Amino acid sequence: MIPIPAFLVLAAILFTIGTVGFLVRRNVLVALMSIELMLNAINLTFVAFNRAYPNEHTGQTTSFFVIAIAAAEAAVGLAIVLSFFRLRKTVRSDSADLLKN
Repeated sequence: MIPIPAFLVLAAILFTIGTVGFLVRRNVLVALMSIELMLNAINLTFVAFNRAYPNEHTGQTTSFFVIAIAAAEAAVGLAIVLSFFRLRKTVRSDSADLLKN
């Protein structure tokens, strides 16, 4: 039996990696993957706390909804990235401010 603090430490490490990846990288695809990594860390936290209270399924239910929202976010984000790539021939986020014109 793996203790819950081990899951929380792993979730904190994954969330930190996702945050650093989102803040440091300029590639929009890497930013989307970093957001997905942060959402998976949150899901791991929900499921870990659900193991502490096995009679309640709120952690698993919330995790299911987070996965559904993450899938919709990925679909919309990739559509935006594809249209941006067609316009500018790049996926670097620092050139996205040129879309204001």
